[in-house]
Formats: sequence, structure tokens, C-alpha cells
Amino acid sequence: MDNERLEKLLNDVKTGKLSVKEAVDALAVFPFVELGFARVDRHREIRCGFPEVIFCEGKEPSQVAEIAARILETSDRLLATRADSAIFSAVKKIAPDAFYEEKARVVAVDRTRTPKRGLVGVVSAGTLDIPVAEEARLTCEIMGSRVETFYDIGVAGLHRLLSHVEELRKARSLVVVAGMEGALASVVGGVTSVPVVAVPTSVGYGASFGGLAALLSMLNSCAAGVSVVNIDNGFGGGYVASLINLAVEGGR
Repeated sequence: MDNERLEKLLNDVKTGKLSVKEAVDALAVFPFVELGFARVDRHREIRCGFPEVIFCEGKEPSQVAEIAARILETSDRLLATRADSAIFSAVKKIAPDAFYEEKARVVAVDRTRTPKRGLVGVVSAGTLDIPVAEEARLTCEIMGSRVETFYDIGVAGLHRLLSHVEELRKARSLVVVAGMEGALASVVGGVTSVPVVAVPTSVGYGASFGGLAALLSMLNSCAAGVSVVNIDNGFGGGYVASLINLAVEGGR
């Protein structure tokens, strides 16, 4: 259930198109639906502005498809992360308009047909960081944010970043994705005045400890405008950056 559907329901009751009993029946599935293996939260879009997101890793394709079907009964948007081709095939059967971004491992549906708003910049330090950055980009776009990407502009070739500073400054928020030592987030935070959401990745040699080195570097950033999400969490970074962008735009 999203705000648009809820407003229409209430207006239909107000104008007499719908009886109170019919409205109550429509809201009977309002809070959540029990599937046995999952309880699908159908209230989240009203509370938080975006429907429940499916984390697919470890779930059976049939489970993801059933959860997706329940979400799409009351929402025009669907986002499923850490998905593979088998999960996409299962979701496609219940939502023919679903699409799959293999690099980002995201399955999504967007039936809103509304223009993307504001601007989020998504930055990656290296080529191997791009899959996490793509997860962030798709998250922002499904949430309704306009996105520009700046890939492979890490600190090892600082001139690549500096050539994009003016463009980065036009964004309302930035997602900075970096592995190795994770220094890019601090550098971007030091040359822009917008919030930076740093996403450490597991890219790097042994002493990077699967992204822990980048995480700790980002947490210790001397740039005041930097916040940090978990390792390889492109979804989380994109979600926060999009919330910031849409709040500046004037709300969801």
C-alpha cells in the first residue's frame, strides 16, 4: 500500500464510490501478509516512502517470486538485491515488466512513470568497485532520484577525480564506492559541500581484510561530511543518498 493508493481509497469512501465495509476489506491486508516463510510488510511504503526490499541471497527463487508478487499487489515498485538469473526468471513469470541488471545483481520493477528528481552522484574508485556502485545507482533510480555516474576515478590517479569536481558539486548527495584503503571518500568529502555516503568494498589484497581496511579508513575520515555504510552495501548507500536527495527536492 502506497500513499497514492491510500489517498484514492479514502477519496472513494468520501465521494461514495466505495463503502466503508469495502474500504475495510481493502485494508485487511494492510499491515503484512503471512507466507509461512516470510511476513511481507505492506505498510512500509507509507511509513518509509519505499516498499520492502527483498534480499535474495539464500532464498529460493520461488520464495522471492512469491514475496515479489505480494509486494506488487500494493506497490508500483519492486527492488530485489543480490539476485541471480534464476531469481530473475522466477520473478519474470509473475511480473513480465521486471528487469535484471546482472552486474549489480538487482531485479527491479518500476511502474511509476514519474520523472526522476534532483541529482545523486555515484562514484567508484576502480573498475572492480563498479558492481557495488551499480547497485547504488539502481537503488537511487527506483526510489525516484536522477543519477550521474563517475566510475574509475580513484586516488591513484587523482587528476581523474579533479577533472569532475565541478560536476560532483552539482549533486545533492554523493555515493562514493571504494575498496583498497578507501581513501576516495575522504578526498571527495574534502572537495565538495554535499553529504557523502561512503561504501567500502571487499576489493583489495590480503591486508584489506575483505573490505575491513576500507571500512575503518572511511569511519576515520577527516572529512566532516562523510557517513559510512557496511562493506559492499551499495543498496544501503544508494538508499541513504536518495533519501537525502529527495528530502532536498521537497519530500518523497
